[in-house]
Amino acid sequence: MENDSKQQIIKPEHIVIVMDGNGRWAKKRFMPRTAGHKAGVKSTRKIVETCVENKIEALTLFAFSSENWKRPDQEVSSLMELFLTTLQSEVKKLHEQSVCIRFIGDCTAFSDKLQKSIKQAEDLTVNNTGMNLNIAVNYGGRWDIATACRAIAEKVQASEIKTSDIDAELINQYVTLSDLPDPDLFIRTGGEQRISNFLIWQLAYTELYFTDVLWPDFDENEFDKALGWFVNRQRRFGKTGDQVEQANKVN
Repeated sequence: MENDSKQQIIKPEHIVIVMDGNGRWAKKRFMPRTAGHKAGVKSTRKIVETCVENKIEALTLFAFSSENWKRPDQEVSSLMELFLTTLQSEVKKLHEQSVCIRFIGDCTAFSDKLQKSIKQAEDLTVNNTGMNLNIAVNYGGRWDIATACRAIAEKVQASEIKTSDIDAELINQYVTLSDLPDPDLFIRTGGEQRISNFLIWQLAYTELYFTDVLWPDFDENEFDKALGWFVNRQRRFGKTGDQVEQANKVN
């Protein structure tokens, strides 16, 4: 029975990844940071393909945080250009694989050209029924929660809901990705062990996997290691280990 239980969770429904380490990867090779970001795109492509092949329901990638604007202007400019060219070159193939692309975050800060490409990618793939690929750009977890609270406050002001109606379930309806399962597995590469303001509401019960491997070196084998680690986690959600084991035996 125990093996059957593990088999049921071997494929997380929703995986989120902080793709960290591009700059350090380049620095180790005496290359500019932009070279690391370009190498990181290749890893992203591999992992997206792997998730599609494994029929993962949702994959959410932290591509550019609201704090990343603090980086040197030249690096930010290069990232924006790389983001645009990658989006334009990859969206057709993703569409052919029935991947539904969605961007989360405040996209109004980007150039009109980039915003147009983002909208075109979303419009093209909106009806696809394959994997949900969510790309977080100019995103922050606190921004997400504040935006949700503002929307709820407007509903209260309009007398559409009462303050007594506000609970965790209601807030959950207003944060991003509310239509998808909560993340099962969080992966962060690059050796840092923090979530860095990423999906802080949604990650409440997510299993957190940290690896020292830099993102450009994170390949299918490293991804399999993360899945293998996840399989051996006992997800209790507030219950005791004995309760979980007993439920697995019943199932």
